[in-house]
Amino acid sequence: MNPPNAAEQKAQEFRVKVADYAVASGNAVISTIGLGSCVAIMLYDGSSRIGGLAHILLPSEGLSLDSENRAKFPSTAIPLLVEELRKRGAWGRPIAKIVGGASMFSSLLPSGGINMGERNVEATKRVLRLAEIPLVASDTGGEHGRSVYFHLTDGRVVVKSLRMGERVL
Repeated sequence: MNPPNAAEQKAQEFRVKVADYAVASGNAVISTIGLGSCVAIMLYDGSSRIGGLAHILLPSEGLSLDSENRAKFPSTAIPLLVEELRKRGAWGRPIAKIVGGASMFSSLLPSGGINMGERNVEATKRVLRLAEIPLVASDTGGEHGRSVYFHLTDGRVVVKSLRMGERVL
């Protein structure tokens, strides 16, 4: 038997844009590049190695004229990810990891004002609590952007930032 060649070993890659999502399984990596105040929500079922990533834009539907896109808000993106995981065969309770929610322009905020990044993180945590999905890791806040690489072979999330380097959740 011959060992697999490099093309066979390479993970299938899915890139998620703002207010979008992807769900995959097995040897796949789901990524999102350039997170600022947005939050990447990763749900993972380790028993089936099925996971999904949503790149939410706003903390609530009331802040948008267009609320049709379910991936845009935590209150609709999290149930959407759960539905899609189940459709692909996930049977266990998913765990969650979140990344993002930076205050990219904190100097422009009024004194004592809450920034959009903080609002996105708090809304995401609230929805996860209500859905009884455990939040097992996070890399949120600060004043730096991030890129996320979600590896479905083991649920590992690699967070890269020009300012802060690389971190694994």
